[in-house]
Amino acid sequence: MYNIFNTKNGRYKTSNIKSIGSPPPILDSALVEISRNQIEKYLVSKGYFMAKVKSDIKVKNQKAEVLFTTDTGPEFSISEINYEIPDSAVKSLYLSKKELFTHIKKGMRYDDDSLGHERDQIYQLMKENGYYDFAKPYVKYLVDSNSNASKAKVTLQIDNPLDKPHHVKYTIGETNLLIAPNSDGYPDTVVLNKRIFNGLRYTDLSKKFRRNPIVRYNFLRQGEQYDIRNETTTFDRLYELNVFKNVKIEYQKAKDSSNKVNPFIQLIPQKIMSNRVEGEVPFNGGTVGFTLSNTYTNNNFFRGAEKFEFQVKGGLQSRIGQGGGLFGDVYQRDFSVSTSLSVPRLMAPFFSKYVTGKNGMPHTIFSASYVYALQKDLFTRKVIQTSLTYEFIETKSKLHSFTPLNFEYRTGNILFDLVDSTGNISDPVKTNAYSIALLDRKDITLGIKYTYSLNADKLLSNKSFIYFRGNIDVAGNLLQGISKLTGTKSDPKNGKPAEILGLPFNQYIRPEVDVRWYKGLGGERQFVARLNAGVGYAYGNSTEIPFEKQFFAGGSAGVRAWQARTLGPGNYNRGNRILTKELRRAFFGIDQLGEMHIEANLEYRYKIVDKFFGGKLKGAVFLDMGNVWNVSDSASHPFPETRFQFKNLAKQIAIGTGVGFRYDVQYFVFRFDVGLKLKDPQFTGEGESQWVIGKFFSGGRDFKAAYKLKNDPDSYRFVQYNFGIGMPF
Repeated sequence: MYNIFNTKNGRYKTSNIKSIGSPPPILDSALVEISRNQIEKYLVSKGYFMAKVKSDIKVKNQKAEVLFTTDTGPEFSISEINYEIPDSAVKSLYLSKKELFTHIKKGMRYDDDSLGHERDQIYQLMKENGYYDFAKPYVKYLVDSNSNASKAKVTLQIDNPLDKPHHVKYTIGETNLLIAPNSDGYPDTVVLNKRIFNGLRYTDLSKKFRRNPIVRYNFLRQGEQYDIRNETTTFDRLYELNVFKNVKIEYQKAKDSSNKVNPFIQLIPQKIMSNRVEGEVPFNGGTVGFTLSNTYTNNNFFRGAEKFEFQVKGGLQSRIGQGGGLFGDVYQRDFSVSTSLSVPRLMAPFFSKYVTGKNGMPHTIFSASYVYALQKDLFTRKVIQTSLTYEFIETKSKLHSFTPLNFEYRTGNILFDLVDSTGNISDPVKTNAYSIALLDRKDITLGIKYTYSLNADKLLSNKSFIYFRGNIDVAGNLLQGISKLTGTKSDPKNGKPAEILGLPFNQYIRPEVDVRWYKGLGGERQFVARLNAGVGYAYGNSTEIPFEKQFFAGGSAGVRAWQARTLGPGNYNRGNRILTKELRRAFFGIDQLGEMHIEANLEYRYKIVDKFFGGKLKGAVFLDMGNVWNVSDSASHPFPETRFQFKNLAKQIAIGTGVGFRYDVQYFVFRFDVGLKLKDPQFTGEGESQWVIGKFFSGGRDFKAAYKLKNDPDSYRFVQYNFGIGMPF
């Protein structure tokens, strides 16, 4: 098929030919014999010492079939395990620890892989306990098989060095840490620093790094017993500082007879500063956007591997199909300035268990940002935010993020009158499911956040595992306590919340969980089941959670058959509640938020083509379901169809399905998903069916025309296209 289209002027191309897929296998009798021999060796390695394999080739219509016939013979089991370890210290260490890792058991089927695993574990055990010179060839096996009884006796030997009566334990001596002058490496002649402090000689030829932030992550301490784990941790932490492009650790044995090894750590710095300009054109069915950002990064801001970032970003969003070209109906504009400083240590008196970075590089992050957002004909919004966050690693798979200080200041302006000419509340405020009045006031938020994730390090694998991410955001309790101590009056239900420094403050709790089950099916196939749920609840000094804390449904990482922010809450239908075209246009993306969301996804992933223009082409089939709801008794949620009630859950769940394609080019995954609506909860009227999939196959044109007439300028789309980078979950 490729050759059919691979023509130029009626002739085959001879240059710039791209490979797609894998070439067909060609029969080679020599390779058949090699394969037969390899199968036989494999069976022997698995305990079938008398196995025989035959090959047979059948050719028909220029196609060959290769048949391998195996006679495994009897299975040999281990009847006896003996040890020949002349070094008593090594023998004692091995016998005391072997139950923690051994795969060799009496009565088990003989397996070369189990013996190899034992050798690897013995090597690791020795290197963790001071035996710097220990090597894997010291570990040998003698196997004595009895063909009549199908038994095998295994003798494990750990030889001594040829020139020594026993293995020698080493301790760490003087450490030299040397930083090259630049990314080109070291000069021909290097003069080391003469000063040694705490057993470490620090020489920085680049003059760009302070001593303490670098040597903090050297775990090869003078006087301690050699342990390869400390070497690995030192290498990992120094590399994770993200200021060195090369980290190399070597050892020199002491010239005296002190049994010491002197580490020599060589660091080559990389480029410290960078400036990145990025543009993005997010396309999501009925909308298109444009975003442009400039990010300046300095990875060594205070000469201690502190990462400083400053970003300026602007963008706009437009509805498609409303006339005037691609960006003829721009309804949203935003602009932001943000800065952050990430320090590679925990600057806190607590978390002492994680300060050392033994399990992973900890960070203290200071951040601040300013965001300006304009919703055409509706409101402007300004948010100033600053926070202090600690990130630390408990184990490779357990990550923590704690924000003890998160301060936000918000101010907004409504672009229409809250009260009409008669003195009554205007229709936009009465008909909107969200309290627009809140967008017109100034307020502050002071709170804390905590996030815990499990198995995030496995997300790019095709293995079987469970992923968990939970976070909680709590705000306002401290300010509420101060308010009560100072005797400040508070009546939030009647629009008179307590104030601090003349500003009302928000008080709420917002937990959220994301649980996923990944099941590897082999051959780059995987099944994923996901449940994502969260709720925001205002209390005390607030009757509403802040606008930015609301949940939305739909989008490329949610229920993919719906455009983001166009699903829910509950059975909400814009055509029933917002009665004019102008208001529906103004409120787009604002009125379909909620205080609670539940979402479930099922996805089957598989490989389509292994070689596809320098990457892999993969596919997916998915089923999504979910929605958002309101849960509070606030007067700004007057519509019962938006409220969460368990008895109505089945009627309020949206369901969509679809297929996806993923172009995997090692570091990036470009994703294109096509979602199809199956069940749409907004249809609750007499004669209306929520199972809109029937209309997709029959009567779709009349259905869409009727919807457009009632909900203009909104139009109904059975199919939603989603583009993205990275996996949806």
